[in-house]
Amino acid sequence: MSNPGDRRPPPLVADRRYTTSTTARPAAAAPKQARNRRSKRKPTPRKPRGPVGFVVGLILGLFRFVLRVIWGLSWRIGLATAILLGLGVGYYASSLPDVTELVDGRARGSVTLRDYEGQDYAWRGDFFGGMITADTVSEHLRNAVVATEDRRFYSHLGISPRGIASAVRINLSEGRGPLSGNGGSTISQQTAKLLCLGRPFAQATWESEAAYEADCRRTTLWRKVQEMAYALAMEVRYSKDEILTIYLNRAYLGAGTRGFEAASQRYFARSAAEVTPAEAAMLAGLLKAPSTYAPTGNLQRAQDRAALVVGLMEEQGYLSASAAADARANPAQLSAAARDQTGGYFADWVMESGPEFFTRDTTEDVVIQTTLDQRLQRAAEAAMISVFENEVRDGSEAQAAIIVMSADGAVRAMVGGRDTRASGAFNRATQALRQTGSAFKPFVYATGLDLGMSPSDMVDDSPLTINVTGSGPWSPQNYDREFKGMVTLTQALAESRNIPAVRIAEQAGRENVRTVAAMFGIDSDLAAGPALALGASESTLIEMTGAYAGILNGGSSVTPYGLIELRLQGESEPLMGSGGGIGERVIRDEAARELTWMMFQVVETGTGTRARIDGWELAGKTGTTSAARDAWFIGFSGDYVVGVWMGYDDNRPLTGVTGGGLPAVIWRETMMRVLEGMSPTPLPMDPPSGGGTFAQEITEAITAGETNTDYATDQALREAFGEPPAASNDSILDVLNTILTGQ
Repeated sequence: MSNPGDRRPPPLVADRRYTTSTTARPAAAAPKQARNRRSKRKPTPRKPRGPVGFVVGLILGLFRFVLRVIWGLSWRIGLATAILLGLGVGYYASSLPDVTELVDGRARGSVTLRDYEGQDYAWRGDFFGGMITADTVSEHLRNAVVATEDRRFYSHLGISPRGIASAVRINLSEGRGPLSGNGGSTISQQTAKLLCLGRPFAQATWESEAAYEADCRRTTLWRKVQEMAYALAMEVRYSKDEILTIYLNRAYLGAGTRGFEAASQRYFARSAAEVTPAEAAMLAGLLKAPSTYAPTGNLQRAQDRAALVVGLMEEQGYLSASAAADARANPAQLSAAARDQTGGYFADWVMESGPEFFTRDTTEDVVIQTTLDQRLQRAAEAAMISVFENEVRDGSEAQAAIIVMSADGAVRAMVGGRDTRASGAFNRATQALRQTGSAFKPFVYATGLDLGMSPSDMVDDSPLTINVTGSGPWSPQNYDREFKGMVTLTQALAESRNIPAVRIAEQAGRENVRTVAAMFGIDSDLAAGPALALGASESTLIEMTGAYAGILNGGSSVTPYGLIELRLQGESEPLMGSGGGIGERVIRDEAARELTWMMFQVVETGTGTRARIDGWELAGKTGTTSAARDAWFIGFSGDYVVGVWMGYDDNRPLTGVTGGGLPAVIWRETMMRVLEGMSPTPLPMDPPSGGGTFAQEITEAITAGETNTDYATDQALREAFGEPPAASNDSILDVLNTILTGQ
């Protein structure tokens, strides 16, 4: 018997998963046999495809082939493009100069015009206010530009595929070409365009600066690739702030301004470092379309655009909600000079009359101080607007021009047409040659007075015929078709009678009249025949006004001028001074004072009464040409000469207008505004003296019954009247009373 204590427990062995019986083995081999059977199975023949299946297969195969071709071409083209782009980046990066050499790329300079007090009022050419940097401009301006043009400017590498894709999508959705309209360009790419890929303007290559800039703005696929390369090169060569600096200085912002400093000064009269959020938003808004959004063209449109920019600044965290609300509630406003836009015609005249290399074609920045008085300019413009709104029928195409001048020829205001804000337009004050009509007559009488005649001398207003060589008999008529017999020179001028003017010119000598008129500054060709006395010659308003200034200043010629001094910007010494002023004496001072008294009678009792202003001594002369194609009124106070012309550009006759009508009204409205706030200044005039003593003696003798017409000899009558009158004592008394009273 075995000992139970010696028994050991059986070892722990896992149950076999499969039995070792012979019946299990065939089951284990079954999969192998099944495989053998499948391998020996004959392949099932495919059923032939139908027509649809064949077509589908063909299309899928073709599609796969096309995809393989496109992929093959794409990666090769992409690789080639990347290589070319890399080479372009390297080339451009190696040729980029220092930033300071790129900020001012203008091909021409600017002209800043200032009034006589030194205030800026007009700009011409390409105005560059001086270099600014991203660090020195207002923080609001820098943020506004980035928010508007390239919100990821400080994070991308110079190009933005996302922006390009978005721009292409927008352009296509709006029916434009993929590269037309929105460009999706970064600030770096826009700067590359502004720099024209580093190609400077060359007169030998381009017919004009405009053609050069048009080519720089041209958008093609190849140009886009070049701009990308240039933008990437700038990113390699410059810092972000340096690229932004170039952009801030090169961008065109309307009204001839290049760069944000110039635009800020032009629109707000302050530096770009000082602009408010509202002003910054308006400036940044100009980048989209400078001419469209320029505030000098349409302030409301510019403010609406600025409001959108403020929204972008708020959205991107550059402005708080309260600051944005304040900017919207208080939009940017133009400076007084930018708002008024006064003196456009005057500025054009100064630019035309100055030296070409310092004005129209200057490559320097020039500052011109002028004679313009902005208060008087506004007065003339307001007068023009008022009369045409209230006195001229709607739809009339009649034009007018106004000049205000000092006695020394300094032009203080100029309006060259009904559109008082025009610039670069036809200037009727300086460019329109028109017949002067009776406005020329003061020079006829000036000649006679200078030769010894007196305002009290008599002249015959009766029918007159002169035989003109080559033309035959010529018989002038008075405007009223009447004849008044013997009249004084004063009455003849006051009533603008034609026949007396012709007689005076013939007696004084036509050549003398021509000489006096020319010396007073009427440079246009003067008529050679007797019609000279009636203003048959042509002249400009500025010439005529300057000639009248010579009468006011005592008989010396003047050369109208608008330029006081010209200097380069930043320089203290002027390059040139005034080219006008008082010249040589033309007639005696006594003759000028007598003529002024006669012209005073024109306003007081003659054809110019509509020009009267209570409390002021004013002198002037009306002028109406044949068929009323031109109407003039030119006159002066003791301080200023004002000239007015009215007519049609196509030389049509005016309807119901004479020099004593609407031109006199415009003149009065202008002079009232010019003299506002001033104390009355007496005119430099003398009542008639010559001939008065003899007239007094003969009048007393006839009144006392001591004599009749035989009292005086023919010679004495000729001295008093020009020729002996055949009249009774009563008629002579009437004539003499006229002499004595000056009526």
